[in-house]
Amino acid sequence: MKSKKTLFIVLGIIILILSGFIFYRYYFVFGEGVKAGQLNYVVKKGYLFKTYEGKLIQTGFRTGQPGAIQSNEFEFSVADKAIAEKMMLNSGKQFELHYKEYVSSLPWRGYSSFVVDSIISVR
Repeated sequence: MKSKKTLFIVLGIIILILSGFIFYRYYFVFGEGVKAGQLNYVVKKGYLFKTYEGKLIQTGFRTGQPGAIQSNEFEFSVADKAIAEKMMLNSGKQFELHYKEYVSSLPWRGYSSFVVDSIISVR
């Protein structure tokens, strides 16, 4: 009787720790903010889960190596089909996008840990 009670307590603790880890890794919003730039593309792709993926070209340059010049790009996923379709119709325009950053991505949410959830402005 005592060993069954101990087993249930240990299993309960393991399930609680595992649930906390999964929540933190995949559902906890690590950060959120706004990115602005020219929308390069938004595409729907994937093998099993079709998700919307996009790229925003931001003004300015970043250098990974001394002497090299590279554009500053923001790659993201879009969770909402209506937002993705609006972005597709306005490709090449200046966007301000609100996004949420997760610790890790989920296959049905997109390839990126950055998920755009709203459009602030289009110019």
